[in-house]
Amino acid sequence: MEYKQALGRAADYCAQQERCISEVRKKMMAWELNEHEIEQALAYLLKEKFIDEQRFAAFYSRDKFRFSGWGRIKIAYHLSAKFVDKSCIAEALQSIDEEAYFERLQDLLIKKKQQIKNKDPWQTKASLVRYAQSRGFEPNLIFKALDQQQYSNE
Repeated sequence: MEYKQALGRAADYCAQQERCISEVRKKMMAWELNEHEIEQALAYLLKEKFIDEQRFAAFYSRDKFRFSGWGRIKIAYHLSAKFVDKSCIAEALQSIDEEAYFERLQDLLIKKKQQIKNKDPWQTKASLVRYAQSRGFEPNLIFKALDQQQYSNE
């Protein structure tokens, strides 16, 4: 593919939704551009704000929290896998509202607890902890939420 055509396609690709540098780089590599052309195109896309890592991290973390119910640990892991800068990740995770975050964790635990058939409270708690950790929530918040639920159910 010719460079100008690839640059136009990359701009369209970035205009469809927020993208990070690694996603755009991967796409351009599939188009068989050479490394120099890829770097040149990325520089242009960054300069013209088609790509903005901070904006991408903020949208990604907000969407994964709201729609997928992921915790900060899982969001950070997936952003790191996309080679997003650590400072962008930290800033994006701080933008998640603490109260909404804890409420989401509590809601997830309540729904999961209703699905658990086991009557042993220790096994139920262990299952809930594993579930919340698999969703990427921090252990201290998980135990805090479980303790609050335990007292509210008695």
